[in-house]
Amino acid sequence: MTRDDITVAATDIGTASFMATLGRVPDNFSLLSQHAPAAFAGYGLIRAAIMRDRDEGGALDLKTKELIFALLDTLIGQKNGAKNHAATAMKLGLTLPELSEGLVQVIMAGGITTWNETGADVMRHCVQLEAERAAETG
Repeated sequence: MTRDDITVAATDIGTASFMATLGRVPDNFSLLSQHAPAAFAGYGLIRAAIMRDRDEGGALDLKTKELIFALLDTLIGQKNGAKNHAATAMKLGLTLPELSEGLVQVIMAGGITTWNETGADVMRHCVQLEAERAAETG
């Protein structure tokens, strides 16, 4: 197997991981795949390994993993990632009180700026998503 074969196989695994959890490959990762395919391949293998649910051999369930990523992204100010991970966690059953409690932990670890810069927007986004889902289900 050549290095190119390994890169293609790893890229396919990474792409499948994104598709399984998000239903798409985010634009920034598509760009990485196009212009730095080996880097995307490496990232994709790591992502595929960690984003396994318990029935696939993961130690944590996907809801918890998505919440952790949402909180970590909030801590580092990665607003889009935090919103996407929180929304995915909600699809997997995360409640607004659970999200709120996690975001308060981020405040405790990273200070109130984490809330003001990212956390509040994540919470608003998820409150809106929950309201939309409630309206759809009547």
